[in-house]
Amino acid sequence: MTTMKFGIGQAITRREDDRLLTGQGRFVDDLGEPGDLHLVFVRSPHAHARIAGIDAAEARAAAGVVAVFTASDLAADKVGSFLPSPALKNAAGQKMSTPLLHPLATDTVRFVGQPVAAVAAESRAAAEAAAALLVVDYEPHPAVASLEAALAAGAPQLWPDAPGNVAAVSRFGDAAACDAAFERAAHVTRIAVMNQRLAPVTIEPRAGRAQVDANGRLTYQASSQNPSGLAQSLAKILGLPPEQVRVTVGDVGGGFGMKTLMHPEDVVCAFAARRLGRPVRWRASRIEEFQAASHDRDQHVEGELALDAGGRILGLRVRITANIGAHGHAPAAIINLMVGPKVITGVYHVPALDLSARAVITNTNVVGAYRGAGRPEAIFLIERLMDRAAAELHVDPAELRRRNLIPPSAMPYRTPMGETFDSGNFPHMLDRALAAADWAGFEARRGESAARGRLRGRAVSTFLEWTGVVHEETVRLHVEADGRVRAFTAMQAMGQGIATSYLQILAETLQIDAERIEIVQGDSDVATGLGSMGSRSLYIGGSAMMTASNQAIDEGRRLAGEALEAPPADIGYAAGRFTVAGTDLGIDLAELAARQPERRIAISTVQKVGGPSWPNGVHVCEVEIDPDTGAVEIVRYTTVDDVGRVINPLIVAGQVHGGIAQAVGQALMEQVVYDDDGQLLTGSFMDYALPHADDLPEIATHTDESSPCRINPLGAKGVGELGTVGATPTVINAVLDALRPLGVTDIAMPATPERVWRGIREAQPTAS
Repeated sequence: MTTMKFGIGQAITRREDDRLLTGQGRFVDDLGEPGDLHLVFVRSPHAHARIAGIDAAEARAAAGVVAVFTASDLAADKVGSFLPSPALKNAAGQKMSTPLLHPLATDTVRFVGQPVAAVAAESRAAAEAAAALLVVDYEPHPAVASLEAALAAGAPQLWPDAPGNVAAVSRFGDAAACDAAFERAAHVTRIAVMNQRLAPVTIEPRAGRAQVDANGRLTYQASSQNPSGLAQSLAKILGLPPEQVRVTVGDVGGGFGMKTLMHPEDVVCAFAARRLGRPVRWRASRIEEFQAASHDRDQHVEGELALDAGGRILGLRVRITANIGAHGHAPAAIINLMVGPKVITGVYHVPALDLSARAVITNTNVVGAYRGAGRPEAIFLIERLMDRAAAELHVDPAELRRRNLIPPSAMPYRTPMGETFDSGNFPHMLDRALAAADWAGFEARRGESAARGRLRGRAVSTFLEWTGVVHEETVRLHVEADGRVRAFTAMQAMGQGIATSYLQILAETLQIDAERIEIVQGDSDVATGLGSMGSRSLYIGGSAMMTASNQAIDEGRRLAGEALEAPPADIGYAAGRFTVAGTDLGIDLAELAARQPERRIAISTVQKVGGPSWPNGVHVCEVEIDPDTGAVEIVRYTTVDDVGRVINPLIVAGQVHGGIAQAVGQALMEQVVYDDDGQLLTGSFMDYALPHADDLPEIATHTDESSPCRINPLGAKGVGELGTVGATPTVINAVLDALRPLGVTDIAMPATPERVWRGIREAQPTAS
């Protein structure tokens, strides 16, 4: 156990908190300089239309306007397009085919809010005024704005190479084995669920600032989770050598996956700065974020679960239909057709699986990553199936899960999806959670609620997700002559406190004061890597920090041996000092660094891990429902989470809480809604509901470190998305448990008061 004040396992506050809470944060929109041009986008009011012409004369002549750009301007500079994923195929076995996403629409607009033109002016007000003067001649086409409309007989064909509006398909498992399992099943449970479309709604909207130096090098300041990846993407789409593009990132006001990739506005801003030779900045308004910041979910799933007479799973059949929006740029289809299915069987032993999925094009905003990215949808299905099966079999839902959990003796366990779980003790986790939540005492609480005229329900979910995405990351470590240690990483802080966790790892391993440590991030010039996404920041990035610091000690031991004229094997290290065994000879780490030609000890390491990790958890939720209004209140919430080794328990709890809050939003409040013509009806906070602090109970969080990750040196598994993955089905199943005595067997998300109220009255028409 550590004795370091700021070492591993200590619950210290995030290093950046004081600065952010006192208004000293530096976000993209704080970085502007006098003389910057402001970029404002003209967006399509139509969901589907041909651009017959654009008259920009009046806009160009407006006061303060420097330039107006359309797709033809970008094409003249050979600016590229966003390409669909090469990893996916259509039903004919050919590469995935969808309309190309251009930074500015070319001949056709395909969703409301798609950028058509951009105005650069001396002020934002001037740019906005001129944008209103630009005239676009649209010829409207029929639009499809939902899965049902896109797949209906006679639906408009949105893209010639995507018959029936299906852009790509995937298939996993063994259909014949699954069919055989269903044939011998004693019981089959069936369910159809919809994961509604969600908007990420980060507290800081997307923004960027581009400038070009005297040598033609582009620097783009962005609100991004992935500065290195964004730099590479910008270079590619602009046709520039990679060394000619630098991306820097300051503070990021939330990312949630939406800020992992390049957006069209980033490209246009960078292009404008290069074309005009002046710094150019842009910032999305809130309505623009609802319209054009990528959405997620919007997936319909049908599932069938085959069980034997003892309630043990024999087979699982899944049919996924995903609305990927108007364009299939990565990761739209990958999340639905490849990422989510990895965890479709959850923590259960499923002998046979038959899964198929299809990605469907519609005239809606593009779909991207959002906290959990495919895993919440998969876990929602299997956990809803387990609760439905328990109700049909009249078995306690916790007991049915217990019968089907993968035992720890089976680790490493290979799933029907071909994935390998390296560690986990799922029965132990279930036992801990049921005890912590007082599962056995529920009936007394249900009775007390009934006495007050309230319906009370409970649910338990046992689940896991995978983390990692790309399984390597580079870290550079400098031990400086002044005693400072600087670690350079492509991982990006966006509220998850990753810099604090990193300094804890370094302080523990190097045995030095955390105040001597600086974590350098947010600059593609100082580090390369995938960035922060898929809960990989600690799983891989933290492991890289530990490896780099151990390598620094090893290198220091070699150098100390030279300085002290002793074999490296005789050199010990403790508290920042190397000593020769059995003597009083020694040298401090800083002094050793000062003796080197560059006055530093420099380490560069590439951390590789053997695959994804599998954080898992058990969540227990209790709700009360007012049958007269349909209002749902979460009254108790308990979690036990296996995130591997815990670096900072305070940060872990915060991440779990944040994930649960976003899951509650999906379960009870949030939904992006389009009308039949593809017009966005939820384009502001007046129309799109988000959870507030008073919508959440006190959340009792517990962690379990008894099953550390076996395939990375740190032992951590990741936590950023775990709460979102587990909480959505837990909340909905608790709502249904409360309503089941009234005859309600299903309810669509979000379970708003109106939907709950209507569900009660449809099940009991005489209810007053």
